[in-house]
Amino acid sequence: MRSALAAAELEHTEFRPGVFEVTLPGERKLQTTCRLEVGEHALGIHAFVARRPDENHEAVYRWMLERNLRMYGVAFAVDSAGDIYLDGRLPLHAITEDEVDRILGSVLTYADESFNTILELGFATSIRKEWEWRISRGESTRNLEAFRHVLDKESTQS
Repeated sequence: MRSALAAAELEHTEFRPGVFEVTLPGERKLQTTCRLEVGEHALGIHAFVARRPDENHEAVYRWMLERNLRMYGVAFAVDSAGDIYLDGRLPLHAITEDEVDRILGSVLTYADESFNTILELGFATSIRKEWEWRISRGESTRNLEAFRHVLDKESTQS
């Protein structure tokens, strides 16, 4: 694992033998923290994606389950608090430098590509409130521009 992370030129922390944390840089989701746990028989992959949706849970979970059908190595999951993760397990005999690079690439891709959709489905009301609050105070809405269509959709329904 150490050589695979070094070969991928990824900064990482080894909290205890066999437990690594890697921070993957993204675009939509600015960073994704991924924990890699080398177990007796398998490598566990765990990455936080988003907190528990505020609303529209059924649509969020359905979207994630449909997406799981097309994913490699990891799948969306929720913890007991309802927070959203990518989680997976691979047999140790399959772990090579190339495979570590591939699985971390999968985590980064799925977390980054899914982030805005999860926010749109599960946090639309919060996005609208934040937009209104920023506008009322003359604050920048630059980092909310990706969600302008959520606001436009509401104004056409009113």
